[in-house]
Amino acid sequence: MQLKELSEQTGVSAASIKYYLREGLLPAGESVHATRAQYSDRHVSRLRLIQALRKVAGLNIEQIRNLLQLADCGAPRLELLAAVQRTVLGLDAVSTDRGDIRTEAGDAVVRLRNWPDVPSDARNALNAHLSLMESLGVPVPVELLDAYSKALDDIGSLDISATTAPEDVNQLILTAAVGMHLHSRLVLKLLALAQASHAIRRYEPGT
Repeated sequence: MQLKELSEQTGVSAASIKYYLREGLLPAGESVHATRAQYSDRHVSRLRLIQALRKVAGLNIEQIRNLLQLADCGAPRLELLAAVQRTVLGLDAVSTDRGDIRTEAGDAVVRLRNWPDVPSDARNALNAHLSLMESLGVPVPVELLDAYSKALDDIGSLDISATTAPEDVNQLILTAAVGMHLHSRLVLKLLALAQASHAIRRYEPGT
């Protein structure tokens, strides 16, 4: 297909497609003329991924470029998924200048759930948050961590199963990124409703 057809099929303007080509987010088409190129389903898949990362997950061009470079370099699936999670959930905002962050509460929850005892951005982010809560005088008892992590362990397992099945790397990133973004917000909305419902029961008896 030509540029016009690619634009019509994906709903992405020709100007945006040319921009993505210049930025290296979209691979060049097959040249058939000095000023003309042919595009394939691979370009359709990549464009849909770029649009979803921008419009749904809210990523900027540099963040998208970093993820696509990992994919195009053939990064292992675990490394790619870790990068997607780090970027989409903002885990890269946690400073790791001190190396891996450890807390007693964080170590305890890993043992409670029998999760792999290995460093990760997610673990650093949790430990940084636990450290912040401790510094603010809001420590988290092990019993609460046990209850929270037990519920979220099931959710995490379902999320990974649902969002990482595709073999195509573009589709993998798309489902993982959009899934992580939307599912994490769904969990927060459900938690908010649960909290509101318990507050109503407590403070408005009979409802």
